[in-house]
Amino acid sequence: MITLVKDGVYLYNGQLMERGCAPVTVPAPHAGRENTMAYRILRAHDVGGDEKHLKVKFDSLTSHDITYVGILQTAKASGLTKFPVPYVLTNCHNSLCAVGGTLNEDDHAFGLSAVRKYGGIYVPAHQSVIHSYAREMSAFCGGMILGSDSHTRYGALGCMGVGEGGPELVKQLLSNTYDIAAPEVIAIYLEGTPKAGVGPQDVALSIIKATYANGFVKNKVMEFVGPGVAGLSVDYRCGIDVMTTETTCLSSIWLTDEKVAAYYANHGRAEAYAPLAPGEIAYYDGMVRVDLSAIEPMIALPFHPSNAYTIRELCENPYDILKATEDNCNKQIGNPNIRMCLTDKIENGRIKATQGVIAGCSGGIYENILEAAAIVRGGEVAKDYFSLNIYPASAPVNLALMQNGAYADLIRAGAVIKTAFCGPCFGAGDTPSNNGLSLRHTTRNFPNREGSKPGDGQSAAVALMDARSIAATAVNGGYLTPATEVEIPPYDSTYVYDGSIYEKTVYNCWGKAQPELPLKYGPNIADWPEMQPLSENLLLRIASVIHDDVTTTDELIPSGETSTYRSNPYKLSEFTLSRKDPGYVARAKDARAVEAARLSGDALPEAIVEMLSKVGADVKNTAFGSTIYANCPGDGSAREQAASCQRVLGGVGNIAHSYATKRYRSNLINWGIIPFVMDGDFTASDEDYIYIEGVRSALVEGKATVTGRILSTGEVIELQLKDITPDERDILLLGSLINYYAAASGR
Repeated sequence: MITLVKDGVYLYNGQLMERGCAPVTVPAPHAGRENTMAYRILRAHDVGGDEKHLKVKFDSLTSHDITYVGILQTAKASGLTKFPVPYVLTNCHNSLCAVGGTLNEDDHAFGLSAVRKYGGIYVPAHQSVIHSYAREMSAFCGGMILGSDSHTRYGALGCMGVGEGGPELVKQLLSNTYDIAAPEVIAIYLEGTPKAGVGPQDVALSIIKATYANGFVKNKVMEFVGPGVAGLSVDYRCGIDVMTTETTCLSSIWLTDEKVAAYYANHGRAEAYAPLAPGEIAYYDGMVRVDLSAIEPMIALPFHPSNAYTIRELCENPYDILKATEDNCNKQIGNPNIRMCLTDKIENGRIKATQGVIAGCSGGIYENILEAAAIVRGGEVAKDYFSLNIYPASAPVNLALMQNGAYADLIRAGAVIKTAFCGPCFGAGDTPSNNGLSLRHTTRNFPNREGSKPGDGQSAAVALMDARSIAATAVNGGYLTPATEVEIPPYDSTYVYDGSIYEKTVYNCWGKAQPELPLKYGPNIADWPEMQPLSENLLLRIASVIHDDVTTTDELIPSGETSTYRSNPYKLSEFTLSRKDPGYVARAKDARAVEAARLSGDALPEAIVEMLSKVGADVKNTAFGSTIYANCPGDGSAREQAASCQRVLGGVGNIAHSYATKRYRSNLINWGIIPFVMDGDFTASDEDYIYIEGVRSALVEGKATVTGRILSTGEVIELQLKDITPDERDILLLGSLINYYAAASGR
């Protein structure tokens, strides 16, 4: 089904070239890599000229209403006068405005005022999810888009999308660059044709399962090639592509063909198409070989899309698989008073779910909903405790499904139709009942991603599936059923895009900045606190210790209703690690209070004075703060709040064996938090302090390591300052990206 090839491979005119059978002279790997689609696009956007280190400028930017206020506030504080490239603000995360009074709509009003002032594009609530609008209106072949959402992926349309934290968008807004080491490129070689009933989520989950845990494509570009691409519709390709984020890759790109040309023409943008293919001989650093005809309907059990099984094997051995998953989940939750229960979903040997959801940038695609409608036609999907909820990805998709009768089939069967909204994907819509099992064609199934609150004793589970198998399960009363086991009636997949909707609703002010206009502020929109430059020495309270294999950004700063406070750094920071380690905030605040006393010249607590005396440090050159230890933090969302909330609470450094994603590590640096790396076991507790001497000098001098001393035991640990670039060093020394830009402008 899927084979990983770790050694480099060559493609000759798009076909695999067997070793020793080259019809022409084979270039060296570094030269052959330049013939990939990825490198042709990267080089066209690189303004630095260094072959090994890229300085990229993107063609456009995109953000949603959990991230854009903070980005705009940061950019404004750093000297923003107008948007230098098209910047799209969508309102697809806090669309419901259901919690917090006026706060959500206040942010929307702020976004619209920023678009008018700086010259951008504003997409009102319920019109489109962020990535659907980008596919429909922003992507173009050979282009690059940077988004403040991790699922910024438009490779199937010939456009490289990169998801990053907000500060990276701030750099672009200030006409600076996105700096990365030249990435490796992995060929995703598709062969064969999927069976009826197998959808894009099934293919994606199979690839994620094969590549996530081993880091096969981590921080690399996935390039989709091979004869299997031609047999897939553009919607199908987009459905696979958007899930590449869950492999921890950097970006993705696909072959383009007449189907992509037709997509652009249908959306009124025929000029956006260009044929893309690798050069005559292209080199790849590895390959994922996928036989599409062998892919089966898949299900990803909690708590990660990589925890995937074929539905067939799960149904054949439900108890053992669910019991193992249940045990792993409860170990990760780490609270004996909150239990994840999965084995109780087995009824007479069959697994029964309580909810089905098809939504967002991965599930709400036109063809997914259309085929789900064909499966449920004439059936019944609302039985006992089971419900089926449908969220189209955009208003044009919504309209087309109304006009072709698909919604009539779904509604007659008992499904509930809603609007374009990302909520079910991050815990702000259709939260299931306690101990419920929700089957979702969305992007993630991390802990509490469905909206439950473990602090209130709540627990529920999300399993990821394709829309087709969700529909098959729905018509079978909620009993888990792969779509390959049901009849799929014929249906007309023709899609006619109606762009008049956006002409009436979207505020397109690109190139029409009106700097004299004011920004509209609501009471929840607050400026960032002042952040101090890095001191010579650090005394850090270890405010949380997490030994899970991976810690997600959702655990670092929970999503869902907490996102209402995303525009107020102080209020949002109160939720940091609230579901994983409820004591973290108080510990971090204690350390922050000591630093505030030091800066104001007040007397320090005796215990702190004693610690300083013990290590021979002086108050003037030793800053106080907090740190988090986690084995591998930062998987998941690009939301910068996972780092900025730590900084607001006084965080100055994180310690890890590795960082799960580049975007989280970048977020830490941009907020002035040093991403320390260590080998070996971390033995300290959240009652300990760690003293790091000479960290500022170490950064200035470009040293690779500093030493930290755990004060309770005297243990000395080596902390690596790994792969920190000169620009990153300067940001850390000045205390944040905001300070960095202020210094550059002389403010």
